[in-house]
Amino acid sequence: MKKTNPFDYVKSVSHTKKDIMVDDIAEKQYAPFITNKALSYHQDAVYFANEMNIRHGVDNRLQYLFYLNILRKRQRFSTWSKPYISKKLDTIKDYYQVSNLKAKEYLEVLTDKQVRELKKRMTKGGKDNGKL
Repeated sequence: MKKTNPFDYVKSVSHTKKDIMVDDIAEKQYAPFITNKALSYHQDAVYFANEMNIRHGVDNRLQYLFYLNILRKRQRFSTWSKPYISKKLDTIKDYYQVSNLKAKEYLEVLTDKQVRELKKRMTKGGKDNGKL
């Protein structure tokens, strides 16, 4: 039997409305977190996703059936938000060889001028003097 993709469940509850959770194996493959997150990006489903987050102890089959029966049939697709990566933070991490958490603390203390100085110190020489 083919392994089910977590987004197949999202497609099933929102668009096709076909019950694909047919056995215990399919129930174990269901990832409530991914389904809740995917549905939380849509205005008409965010309330239901929040309800399932509150009731996280509910059986996978029951959560799936809840979504299957309560959501209207509609094509739902959205891109997942990604964290913003700061170039200043990367400079501090590379210079001091610290983690993201420590680099954020350093960023609060350092001024923009000091961060530019760190970047300047990290440039390596060469034919074009480190310029891109």
